Amino acid sequence: MKVAVITGASRGIGRACAIRLAADGYTVVINYSHSEEQAKEVLNDIEKSGGSGMTCRADVSDLKAVKAMMREVINTYGQIDVLVNNAGVVKDEYLFMLNSDTLDRCMDINVKGYLYCAQQAALKMFRKKKGVIVNMSSVSSQMAIAGQSVYSATKGAVNSMTRTMAKELAPYGIRVNAVAPGFIETEMIDSIPEDKREEYLKAIPLGRLGKAEDVANVVSMLCSDCCAYMTGQTLVLDGGLSL
Repeated sequence: MKVAVITGASRGIGRACAIRLAADGYTVVINYSHSEEQAKEVLNDIEKSGGSGMTCRADVSDLKAVKAMMREVINTYGQIDVLVNNAGVVKDEYLFMLNSDTLDRCMDINVKGYLYCAQQAALKMFRKKKGVIVNMSSVSSQMAIAGQSVYSATKGAVNSMTRTMAKELAPYGIRVNAVAPGFIETEMIDSIPEDKREEYLKAIPLGRLGKAEDVANVVSMLCSDCCAYMTGQTLVLDGGLSL
């Protein structure tokens, strides 16, 4: 048995990752913070396809909640083989309109949440001297998008922590990589005005928005033995947008 914990897995990219890893044979832990009904729907879809797993509510920005989640996973399955740090928040605000609530929320979830989950999962993986952590970054970490100074800062932090985590954890057989998606067809994209979406679409050399499944395929690859010698890398998946 292999166990994968995916944070923010009730919808979007997290949902696609949960379904893909379940298809790969993982028992999947579907983490969510608010969307219990959606999380159960993801688990139901997985079970209908012959997979298995559980839902687990936890606010990743709360260290106590993260510890409790990882403890529940160990008590239920006895191991954690993969962590996909996916739970995140984006709220576009131009610098002149930036408020402290936006800054605190983005930092708490996109940075602290990743660190808390990685720390607690690695402590469990350490026992087996083997594990994989995949951090969800963004193309915003590598290119300037107006209004995303806070979001891009948090995702730049994700890239940096990925490299440092990889170096620290490599002696214990734990690989850490990141995926930096571009514009993916999720609820986050739905909030972008139509004219702005068309502008972004024209800037993508491949001529289309990405799908959540595109990201899930890369996550699956990073978790597999195909990438057994890869660690500390951030793979950009943006249809050529950042070229």
